[in-house]
Amino acid sequence: MPKILHNNPQLNKNGELQHLLSIEGLPKSIVNHILDTASSFVGISDREVKKVPLMRGKSVFNLFFENSTRTRTTFEIAAKRLSADVINLNIQASSASKGESLLDTIDNLSAMHADMFVVRHAQSGAPYLIAKHLVETGQSHVHVVNAGDGRHAHPTQGLLDMYTIRHYKKDFTNLRVAIVGDILHSRVARSDIHALTTLGVPEVRAIGPHTLLPGGLDQMGVRTFTDMNEGLKDVDVIIMLRLQSERMSGALLPSAQEYFKSYGLTPERLALAKPDAIVMHPGPMNRGVEIDSAVADGSQAVILPQVTFGIAVRMAVMSILAGTHG
Repeated sequence: MPKILHNNPQLNKNGELQHLLSIEGLPKSIVNHILDTASSFVGISDREVKKVPLMRGKSVFNLFFENSTRTRTTFEIAAKRLSADVINLNIQASSASKGESLLDTIDNLSAMHADMFVVRHAQSGAPYLIAKHLVETGQSHVHVVNAGDGRHAHPTQGLLDMYTIRHYKKDFTNLRVAIVGDILHSRVARSDIHALTTLGVPEVRAIGPHTLLPGGLDQMGVRTFTDMNEGLKDVDVIIMLRLQSERMSGALLPSAQEYFKSYGLTPERLALAKPDAIVMHPGPMNRGVEIDSAVADGSQAVILPQVTFGIAVRMAVMSILAGTHG
């Protein structure tokens, strides 16, 4: 995991957000400012996000070195709703395959008057490297948003999860939140844990088999459970994670069917949580592996609103970075 650089590289000298690289190390006031700004973009209906001219004339480059249709699309929609010019680059098919280095690519795109890079990369720390390079080359007017780096962080997913929890539960200070599944390989889990603890959630639980629970969770203030039934008892929020088989080396699990038997969220298991518990999932869902269709499509699931709120949260992050809020 990359170390946070001196004096938090995410903040400028006035303590304002300069880049969004990780939720770890972000002050609670900035997290709340992003959530409050996002709520100003959500329309009267939860399914509507307003269009505003806050980034007219600005160029946002989506640099996805790793595939993700949904994350890239929501960033694109968010930037367009802020009236920015959006350029999507399929990096796998372009410069990287010709041997050009990551920082050469950044320098070339900066020369095209980029204002913001949204970066998704399989290597942990790549967005930090880019942010550091921009400062060192006198391009600190260009902002970086981490759209997922390796196993390290996925800060906008963490923020949209917090927005969703706040929308349905109003207050963080009396909640029990369970994160279930492949926590070892999940950058979403890391971002959620940092966000939940920053916002004052008194009990964060991690549930999964020993092989998918990383060490050090207790130092992060997380209670671990290998028994799903025990872990779900009386929780207010359940965040299900998919099995990240593309990041697994070796046989960490017997089979998808066995996994579902022990850790799949079924209506019977959901009944162990509080009656008004909400069920979340960062997607894409594997129905019948980590979640039963009856739960995914049920009244307690807020998985589709999460996607809608994600647009507003990404609008908030980009508009704050562009200096049009606060």
